[in-house]
Amino acid sequence: MTGEARAWVRLPSRRHLNLLAPTPLDWDDEDLAMGLARTYRWGGHSRWPLPLSVAQHSLTVLALSRAQAEKPLSPAAELRELLHDADEGLLGFDAISPLKPFLGPEYKALAARLEGAITLRYQIPAWNQTTKKNHKRADRVAAASEALHVVGWSREEIRRTLKIPYLPLDDDPLGAIYAGTPWEPWPADLAAERFLEALRDLLRKRDGRV
Repeated sequence: MTGEARAWVRLPSRRHLNLLAPTPLDWDDEDLAMGLARTYRWGGHSRWPLPLSVAQHSLTVLALSRAQAEKPLSPAAELRELLHDADEGLLGFDAISPLKPFLGPEYKALAARLEGAITLRYQIPAWNQTTKKNHKRADRVAAASEALHVVGWSREEIRRTLKIPYLPLDDDPLGAIYAGTPWEPWPADLAAERFLEALRDLLRKRDGRV
């Protein structure tokens, strides 16, 4: 960035983050968890009383990635899955995928800077062709399932209108972990708590503190 352009946000921790020039030290884990829990997928639309948070989606993708892996994922690989949408929690915005190309190169560059700061802070390993392909499958299966159970798209609409090539799941992959009503979006405080617990657990395991 050049000049004096700034886009400050004040975080719950009282830290402040310049979205146009983020650094890895600008937020704490609680800020990220709450930001993801208060950022909603599907444009905030839901057939439930609450919309679905990116925090809950991230935990779903982690669970699916674990289930589809041929061998157990390393803590670093699991952290990469959990944090795949972490930039949205700092930005407070999750654009639906077909809209993103219309937001222009500036939005793409903004997201890339946030992703870069997150990668540095959490020492996230780079994707390779295989890990990216496996992640995309888990992410798209999660999307198909959310479209059906959370938003209310039909199975035919998911295939023909949303162009998602994967079948939605019937069973909620988070059900066996957290119980509750399958596919029901969680309140923000609960989503933040569960995301933060998973994040701290993976950081401890990766760093050998368990």
